[in-house]
Amino acid sequence: MSELPSGGIVAAPDAPHAALSKPLAGAEPTRAQAIALLATPELTAELLATAGALRDRAWGRTVTFSPKVFLPITNLCRDRCTYCTFRKDPDDPDAWTMTPDEIAAWSARGRALGCKEALMCLGDKPEAAFPAYRATLAGLGHRTTAEYVQRACAIALDCGLLPHTNAGLLTRDEMARLKEVNVSLGLMLENVSPRLRARGQVHQWAPDKEPALRLRMLREAGELRIPFTTGLLLGIGETLAERVDTLFAIRDLHRAYGHVQEVIVQNFRAKPTIPLADASEPAADDIARTVAVARLVLDPEVSVQAPPNLSPADHALLLAAGVNDWGGISPLTPDYVNPEAPWPHVAALAATCRAAGYTLAERLAIYPAYVDRPGFLAPALRARVAALAGETRTAPGGVEASA
Repeated sequence: MSELPSGGIVAAPDAPHAALSKPLAGAEPTRAQAIALLATPELTAELLATAGALRDRAWGRTVTFSPKVFLPITNLCRDRCTYCTFRKDPDDPDAWTMTPDEIAAWSARGRALGCKEALMCLGDKPEAAFPAYRATLAGLGHRTTAEYVQRACAIALDCGLLPHTNAGLLTRDEMARLKEVNVSLGLMLENVSPRLRARGQVHQWAPDKEPALRLRMLREAGELRIPFTTGLLLGIGETLAERVDTLFAIRDLHRAYGHVQEVIVQNFRAKPTIPLADASEPAADDIARTVAVARLVLDPEVSVQAPPNLSPADHALLLAAGVNDWGGISPLTPDYVNPEAPWPHVAALAATCRAAGYTLAERLAIYPAYVDRPGFLAPALRARVAALAGETRTAPGGVEASA
């Protein structure tokens, strides 16, 4: 046994080779083997080939994306992660809480452009930190942000979109209420290591990034039978072992409840206005190896996603690594979390997929497997999902539509 420079114990030198022989035979890598695969760059080609074969076996030759409107309901947040440019304080000139009229106008414009998803993205519990925001909520007729998000989702539904909410930590009761107006919910686990909450680490001033709290929300979402999106964030000071532990935690929760429909492998991007402005970004091969290990560790039916706007030069590499989904892409709104990273043109992304032997297809914010699974879709939303699933649009570049 030996110690990795990045932390964690790995198995004997032949462990990575053994790990690559397992998945195609129906077995799975151990924790030590998964760590070793991340730490063995010379096996990158073999690792990606194995992950790509597993993706093809489970998902065929179709890679998906969700045409969406990104609605930043509020960018106020009580957390202060050292890599974030999204969050603002109330006195910041860029602070913004969307009004109901803005939500309706943007939703209608997005629907007219062919969007099917309304992504509700916002900061964690700003009402717990800012009296001025509590006054804003009261003026809108609400006590909590979760209540206001429920109203925003109803507005988006009326405009013909299917809401997917990522509102940070939510209580079990809040998720139960949001399930009635959302086809899926999301929460980035980011990393399960409590070490990242310590003094000097990225989540020191982010109480809502406590791993135990986020794991509890993922578990409660499973108990509520909510189709769920989660994922890990690369390059925030984590070790390779901590990445693998995060993947194993997600896998175990999905095996207990069957609710994790997609896992995002997202890479940190340095920005000039953040405390981590000079931090190193994960290298392309490192991201690809992590995508591939995610494909090996997670169950076959779990979608593995990588944001295309955060790796604009590496789409072919990510396809080779085993992604089967690109996440949401908007024809209307920027990525407010990474505003410096524009969405790719769908036609160009379709051409990249085509060159690699894949078809790029639209999907809904709820994956087909969950539409008819008992208890996973609120009855009031079933007709709306069926109507959008029945649309057959073909976008420039030969993009096929699918549910």
